[in-house]
Amino acid sequence: MVPEGRRLFRGMTVEDNLKVAADHAGEPAPSSSPWTLERLYDLFPILAERRVQPVENLSGGQQQMVAIGRALMTQPKLLLCGEISLGLAPKVIAEIYEMLPVIRQSGTAILLVEQDVALASRSSDRVYCMLEGRITLTGKSSEVTRDEITQAYFGVKHEVG
Repeated sequence: MVPEGRRLFRGMTVEDNLKVAADHAGEPAPSSSPWTLERLYDLFPILAERRVQPVENLSGGQQQMVAIGRALMTQPKLLLCGEISLGLAPKVIAEIYEMLPVIRQSGTAILLVEQDVALASRSSDRVYCMLEGRITLTGKSSEVTRDEITQAYFGVKHEVG
C-alpha cells in the first residue's frame, strides 16, 4: 500500500526505508521478477543518488517515490495507491505516472485512488466512481466520458458553459 501522505520512517535513510519493507516481503508472483533495490533504483534513479539521505530531506516527489518503492519491496500482487499525485508538482507527477506502466508490466496490478480524473483515466484500464460508499459508474477508461464521471461522482448532471 502507498498511503496518502506517504508515511515514511523519518530519521531513516532512503535505503533503510526500502529495506524495512523487504523484511516483510511476500513471495513474488510466479510470473514476475522480484523487486530489489537495484530494480527500484532503475525505476527511480534519483533514489539511488539519494540512498543515504534521511527521507525528511527529500522533496515531496522523491518521498512519494520512496513510498512506492517501499510498497514494491513487499513483492505485492496488487499495489494500492492513495492519491499519489496529491501536493506534487506537475513535472514530478508525470515522472511518477510514467513508471506505472512499468510496474503493471512487471506483473503487479494497481488500484489507484486519484483526485485527477483525467490523469487516472489515462493511466488505467478501468474506472470506478463511488458516491457515498456506492459504486455509481464502472467502465473501460477509454470509453467512459468526463460527463459520465461528473454525473456519477456528484450525483447530478453538470452543464459546462
